[in-house]
Amino acid sequence: MERTFIILKPNAVRRGLIGEILKRFEQRGIKIVGLKFLWMTQEQCEKLYEPHKGKPFYEELVNFMMSGPVVAMVVEAPRVIEMVRHIVGATDPLKAEAGTIRGEFALTVTKNLIHASDSVENAEREMSIFFSPEDLIEYKLDIQDDI
Repeated sequence: MERTFIILKPNAVRRGLIGEILKRFEQRGIKIVGLKFLWMTQEQCEKLYEPHKGKPFYEELVNFMMSGPVVAMVVEAPRVIEMVRHIVGATDPLKAEAGTIRGEFALTVTKNLIHASDSVENAEREMSIFFSPEDLIEYKLDIQDDI
């Protein structure tokens, strides 16, 4: 099993898309092991987007992420990083495939509704910003017998 980090951005929350987005992961058999509804702090934003510091969009992204509540989550499944990124779609909504979250709902690159880790290393780093090991729940999904 592999774990990854996902965050639903403030516009996903404001547009009432939390349930729709969570449903897409659950329907694929992806298990949610950590879930938090929160307002990100400046420190959390800076840590999350540290790899982008100095890029032209960095300040806009940090300010946007603090503009409203977000949903942070850790999910688990075999090859989950690759699977989640496929469900989420390309960063640019105009390049995201139809049927993906960004392809159906996102409007701009910066405000593209959702962030998903792109590697095991980034997933571990990003999870640690929002979750301690004690925050993550171990349980079995009925579907696990089928994978």
